[in-house]
Amino acid sequence: MTEMKPKQLNRKYEPRKAILTAILAAGLFGICSPVSKILLSGLAPTMMAALLYLGAGLGMTSVHAARRIRHQQRLEARITKSELPWVIAMILLDVAAPIFLMLGLTLTPAATASLLNNFEIVATASIAMVFFKEPLDKRMWLAIVLITLSCMVLSVEDFGSLAFSSGSFFVLAACLCWGIENNCTRMLSIKDPLQTVILKGFGSGTGALLIAFFTEEIGGSIPYILLALLLGFVSYGLSIYFYIAAQRELGAARTSVYYAAAPFIGVLISWVILKEGLTQSFLIALLIMLSGTYFAITEKHIHSHIHQESTHEHRHSHNDGHHTHAHNSLINGEHTHEHTHEAIAHSHTHTPEIHHQHTHQH
Repeated sequence: MTEMKPKQLNRKYEPRKAILTAILAAGLFGICSPVSKILLSGLAPTMMAALLYLGAGLGMTSVHAARRIRHQQRLEARITKSELPWVIAMILLDVAAPIFLMLGLTLTPAATASLLNNFEIVATASIAMVFFKEPLDKRMWLAIVLITLSCMVLSVEDFGSLAFSSGSFFVLAACLCWGIENNCTRMLSIKDPLQTVILKGFGSGTGALLIAFFTEEIGGSIPYILLALLLGFVSYGLSIYFYIAAQRELGAARTSVYYAAAPFIGVLISWVILKEGLTQSFLIALLIMLSGTYFAITEKHIHSHIHQESTHEHRHSHNDGHHTHAHNSLINGEHTHEHTHEAIAHSHTHTPEIHHQHTHQH
C-alpha cells in the first residue's frame, strides 16, 4: 500500500468566528442570573428551571416555524435515529444534574457549592480528552486551569467559610453530569443546532416540570411565568444554539473554556441593572480570566494528519479543503447532503471538529 504524503493546505484556518460565537453564547447565558434573581421572588427554583428550558423549546420552535413560512432553504442536516442515544443521554443528564445540585445545596454551604460548580469546566475538558480523544496541549490546559481558578475566585468571597461535606459529592456529581452532557451535545453539533435545542428544551423542561410537580413547587403568576419563558428563549434557547454552533468548530473542551465568561458577564449585568458593586475579588478574577483566555486564543494546533475515508451528512461548503466531492449541477455556498470524504493526508492548523478526530502520538 502506498503511503500518503502530507500536503500543505492553503486555506488559512481562522477560529475567531467560532470563538466569538462561544462568547456570544456566554453573554446570552450571563443574562440569566441577574434577571432570574428578580423572577425568583415570584417563582420557585425548580419551576423556574422548568420554564427556562420550556421557553427555549417554545422560542426555538417559533424560529423554526418562521423559517418554514419564509420557505428558507434547509442548510442543516436533521438528527436521525443513529443520534437518538446522544439526544436521550443529553436530556437525562440535564434533568439529573439539577437534582444532584439541589441535594448538594441542602447538605453543604452555598459558598462551597459555588466553588465546586466550577469543576464543570475541568470535567468537560477531561471527558473530552479521555473518552472523545480531543487533543489538549499544555497551553490549553494552562488556559483551563487559569479560567477555572478565576471562576473559583469569582464565586467565593470568603474562602474561610468553606466546609466540605457529603453534600460536596452531590455538587461534584452535578458537574460531572454537565461535563458528560456537554460532550453529548458536541456529538450532535454536526446536525441542525435548532433541532437540538428544541429537543433539549422540551425534553429537559418536561423533566424539570415533573420534578416541580412532585416537590409541590408548581405555580406562579402569569406575568412571571411569561417573563421566565421569554428569558428561557434568550438565555437558554439562543445561548445553547450558539454554544452548539461553536462546538461544531472548537470541540467540547475549548467551547467550555470560552463559555466560562458567562458568570463574569452576569456580574457586569448585575452591576448595571441591579446596581450591585464590583468587588475586589471580581477584578482579580477578571485578570486571571483574561490571562487564561490569552493562552486559549493564541493556541496553534498544526501537524501532518490523515483523514480516513468517511461518509456523513452535515452543513458544508467546497472552499475548506475537506469537501472535494463533485455535484451534477453547480452549487455555490453552504448546503447539506450525504457525502463521502476521500482519504487524504495534509498539514494545517485545526481544532477537534468533526473532520479532525484523529489520535495523536505524544
